[in-house]
Amino acid sequence: MQPTVAPFTKTVKALVIANVAIWVLGILILQGIFLKNTVLFQTFGLVPDRFLFSFWIWQPFTYMFVHSANVFHVLFNMLILWWFGSELEMKWGSKFFLSYYMICGVGAAAIYIVCVFIYSFITGDPVPLMAPVVGASGAAYGLLLAYGILFGERVIYFMMMFPMKAKYFVLIIGIVELVTLLDSGFSSGVANLAHLGGLVAGFLALKYWTDWRVKGLKKTISDQKRKLRLVVDNERDQDKSGPKYWN
Repeated sequence: MQPTVAPFTKTVKALVIANVAIWVLGILILQGIFLKNTVLFQTFGLVPDRFLFSFWIWQPFTYMFVHSANVFHVLFNMLILWWFGSELEMKWGSKFFLSYYMICGVGAAAIYIVCVFIYSFITGDPVPLMAPVVGASGAAYGLLLAYGILFGERVIYFMMMFPMKAKYFVLIIGIVELVTLLDSGFSSGVANLAHLGGLVAGFLALKYWTDWRVKGLKKTISDQKRKLRLVVDNERDQDKSGPKYWN
């Protein structure tokens, strides 16, 4: 079977353009050449200490659009967004897809902030609170989870070489992130906790949405049942065909 190129849907294209433009103009040119510091990471990345104590409430949103200077960071996130996000957008529609993407990103940030605060409070280590987290990986991992649930039987290529079903791919990715976090903690240089947060946020978002849809469907069926009426027409005794029933 010939491999097909994933479509480039409307919202996915807009997100990719926004991320790449911010990376080139903001990180490589403005911060890397002119400012020569990390002010954009500190301001628009996710710094738990600044969110909690300085009330920089925009950071759980803006950090998704800021990537490190390493080209592979933005490249892999955008490839995930393209390959997996486009098909999800085609299935869900642009509005729900964008909402889910943002919920996963912000949800990953919220989980990260809470866990880092608890860790720093217990251990007395303030470093994780001060270190900025950047990148769309939390939202991207949420897309992976949704793809694994909705298209679990699809065969994809792990590391672009090993064919396996999507549901197993997502499971392996989640286990790798968890093991890495338990082994390296916050010293690996990669925000594994934010990746896991994206998986958890995606799962909770889909569960809530599914429960809400099921609840709404049950209510609709219940309302329809209450509107049903049984009508008997026995006025014509000569009608030997028996009573008539209708709704």
